[in-house]
Amino acid sequence: MSETYTEQEVQEIKDRITTALETVIAPELGIDIVNLGSIYDVDFTGATGEAIVKMTLTTMGCTLADVITDNIHDALADVAEVKNVEVQLVWYPAWTTDR
Repeated sequence: MSETYTEQEVQEIKDRITTALETVIAPELGIDIVNLGSIYDVDFTGATGEAIVKMTLTTMGCTLADVITDNIHDALADVAEVKNVEVQLVWYPAWTTDR
């Protein structure tokens, strides 16, 4: 059975997703991935319970990508409405210390 959410409810869920992502620490820097500027977009589809997290890494060759992705899945497991998580790595715009 799919859920129908109002725009306000979807925004509240997205806010809770973002808060959950703040618990994911970039191991090499010791900063959460939200405040590090790695998260570019969070989308939530109420009908399917799918959360799509668009993010970048500090470097293209980051060897911790799988660890960070696993930690994202673990963090979003605590958001009841999220049934499926997709992490999409994006490289544009490139991450800089300004983010």
